[in-house]
Amino acid sequence: MRITRILAQSTLALGVALAGINSALAELPADPGVGSTVLDFPPSPHRAYMVDVEFDNFVTGRVMVIDPDQKKMLGMVSTGFAAPSTLSNDQKYLYSADLYYSRGVRGTRTDVLTAWNTSTLAPDWEVVIPSKRSEALTQRYSIAPSADDRFVYVYNFTPSTSVTVVNTQSKSVAGEISIPGCVLNYPVGKRGFASLCGDGSIQVVTLDDDGKEAKRTRTPFFNPNEVKLVERAINLGETYYFVTTLGTVYPVDFSSGEPKVLEHWSLVNDEEKKAGWAPGGWQMMAIAPKLNRLYVLMHDAHEPLKWEDPSPLVWVYDLKTRKKIGTMESPNLIWSMKATTDDKPLLLGANIDGGLDIFDLTTGKYSSTMDKLAKTTTQVLSH
Repeated sequence: MRITRILAQSTLALGVALAGINSALAELPADPGVGSTVLDFPPSPHRAYMVDVEFDNFVTGRVMVIDPDQKKMLGMVSTGFAAPSTLSNDQKYLYSADLYYSRGVRGTRTDVLTAWNTSTLAPDWEVVIPSKRSEALTQRYSIAPSADDRFVYVYNFTPSTSVTVVNTQSKSVAGEISIPGCVLNYPVGKRGFASLCGDGSIQVVTLDDDGKEAKRTRTPFFNPNEVKLVERAINLGETYYFVTTLGTVYPVDFSSGEPKVLEHWSLVNDEEKKAGWAPGGWQMMAIAPKLNRLYVLMHDAHEPLKWEDPSPLVWVYDLKTRKKIGTMESPNLIWSMKATTDDKPLLLGANIDGGLDIFDLTTGKYSSTMDKLAKTTTQVLSH
C-alpha cells in the first residue's frame, strides 16, 4: 500500500510539473528569426567559405560560412558526399556538385549541381547532372564557373575523364565534353576551360553560346618523365601558376586565347634546396592580386612521399621580381590557403584541427585563429 501511495503521489507531481511546462511553453512567442537570416549582399571580401568534406564520414559534407573580421560563423550549407564547391563571379551563388545515394551509402546514385544563394544560404535551384562527377578530395578547378557565369564546369572521372557543362540561364545540362587523358577544368577566356594532360600538354576547349565545343587546341607544357607537376594551380587573371613538388613554378598565360608557356622559376635558391626546403600541403598556394604576391606553404624537411603534409610556414614572393620577400608562421599546421582579393587582404589558412588561421597581409603577420569550425577542410573560398 505504501508503495502504491508513493507511486500515486509521484505520478501526480510529475503530471503537475509537465502541465506547468506545457503551459509555459505555450506562452512563448515564436522566434521570427529562425530560418530567416539574410546575410549582406554584396558579401564582404573577407567572407570565407570552408569546404569541409568530413573525411571520417564522407557521406555528408558541408560548407561553413565565416566572417573572419568579426570572428563569427555566419551559417552553414549541407552538401553531398565530398562535394567540390565554387563561387560565382557575380557573388550571388555558391555552387556545389553534390552526390547522393538513395540508401545513404548505397542504392540509386543522383548527382546534382546546387546553386546556393550567398545571402540566404538556401538553394535557389538545382540541376540533375550525369552521375559521373569525380569522387575525390575536393580541390580547385574540379568545379568552376565561366568568366561570364553563363556556365558551370563539373569535372568527371569514371575513370575516363570529361567535363559536364551546365547552363545557369536555362538551368539545364548543356552537354558533356570528353577530355581523354586530361584532368580538371581551369576556366580561361569568356567561355572555355583548360585541362592538364598526362603527356605533359595543356588542352584548351572553347565553347559556343550553347555550351557546345567550338574549338580545341593542345600545347606542350612540361615533361612528365622529368617533372612532378602538381595539378592544384592558382591563377591571377588569365595566368595560372603551377608548381612542382620540388618548388619550381611553371606559369602559363591564356590571355591571348592560346596558351603561352612562360619561363619557369624556382621558389628556393641552391642553399635552401640543399637544406630540404620545398612546397607542401593540399591547396598549398594563394595569390593576393592587389599586392601581386604569391604565398606558398613550405616544408623545411621535404620528403618525396610526404609533400602533401601540412605546414605552419608560409613564404611570400613578389610575382613581378619572382623573389622571396618575407616569411610568415602560424602556431598551427595549415593544409589549405586562400587570400582575399581586396585592398587590405587576409590570408585564410585551414588548419588540421578544423580552425581558420588569419594573417594580415598588409603587415605580413599572423593575426589570430578561429578554432574548431570544421572537421576536414580541403578548401577555403572567398569572393
